Amino acid sequence: MELNDLTRMSGEWLRGTGPESDIVMSSRIRLARNLAQFPFLNRADDSVRADIERVLHREVSQLALRGEITYLDVNSLEGVDRQFLVERQLISRELADSHGSRGVGITSEENVSLMVNEEDHLRIQVLRSGLDLDACWEEINRIDDLLEQHVTYAFSERLGYLTACPTNVGTGIRVSVLLHLPALVITKEIQKVFQALQKISLAVRGLYGEGSQAMGDFYQISNQVTLGKTEEALIRNLKDVIPSIISYERKVRQTLVKENRQRLHDQVSRAYGILKTAQTISSEETMHLLSSVRMGVNLGLIDDLPIPTVNELFIHTQPAHLQKLRKAHLESAERNVARASYLRQRLAAANGSDRN
Repeated sequence: MELNDLTRMSGEWLRGTGPESDIVMSSRIRLARNLAQFPFLNRADDSVRADIERVLHREVSQLALRGEITYLDVNSLEGVDRQFLVERQLISRELADSHGSRGVGITSEENVSLMVNEEDHLRIQVLRSGLDLDACWEEINRIDDLLEQHVTYAFSERLGYLTACPTNVGTGIRVSVLLHLPALVITKEIQKVFQALQKISLAVRGLYGEGSQAMGDFYQISNQVTLGKTEEALIRNLKDVIPSIISYERKVRQTLVKENRQRLHDQVSRAYGILKTAQTISSEETMHLLSSVRMGVNLGLIDDLPIPTVNELFIHTQPAHLQKLRKAHLESAERNVARASYLRQRLAAANGSDRN
């Protein structure tokens, strides 16, 4: 698999096939691991980073995973290619913006990525469509066990797995669910959700994780600490909370439909109309309008647009994707024109129209 091949593909987590996928875009589990024989990266010079990458490149490439694995040398990639991988949720911003020897192993389904020399020596990530944390845990635990047969992790009998950031010490696990919550945003009920989550030590972040904004009404809910709790307990904590948020969002959506269906339908139709006809459009406006359209499709207010297409458009209209699709560097104004053209073409194809 070549990097350019990804522009013609869609990751499994975008297909909208998993449980509760009208509200839950994806489930994700990450594990932070470090090799015992090397210092943490904040104490490693370029030669040590190269040694770590060499060891993990070999082990990652030889993993027996479900699907072909491709290893990319992130250090040699151009900026637009690194951003492209961030937009697809395959690497973190930290890995993209770092320096020195670093890489990532990606499966053909894009539901497993193994980042080398991010904040820790290794970050294992498993993604699944919809609310499916059990499947994520089963797969990531298997991968972790396979790797531990060949490498020795930094581990303390008292503390657990040792990590660069103290908040990850213990299990090294970060459990997160990406939720689409437009109705709670419209009604300003979202703040109640944030406050309730903070009280039980759960973090709320944007589409691209820590430090990112909540674009398109997407919110990542995840654990904040790992020390002193088992992986199963942390997963169970999220599994106990997320159904309540899903139920809340669905209830508010139905209230919006019941109280003023015509107004909501008009809002959704206007959003859809702009996306189908705009000649220039920003990334921020696109995300906002797609959020309304996605909710409209799930409420039956739009019947000629499949959810996988909407999910893809959230990602494929991002700056790096547009430039990869056009095979050219585009300034901001040029991206806005290219984005509008891409939206017109994709939406026309989705509902059987020949109009560009």
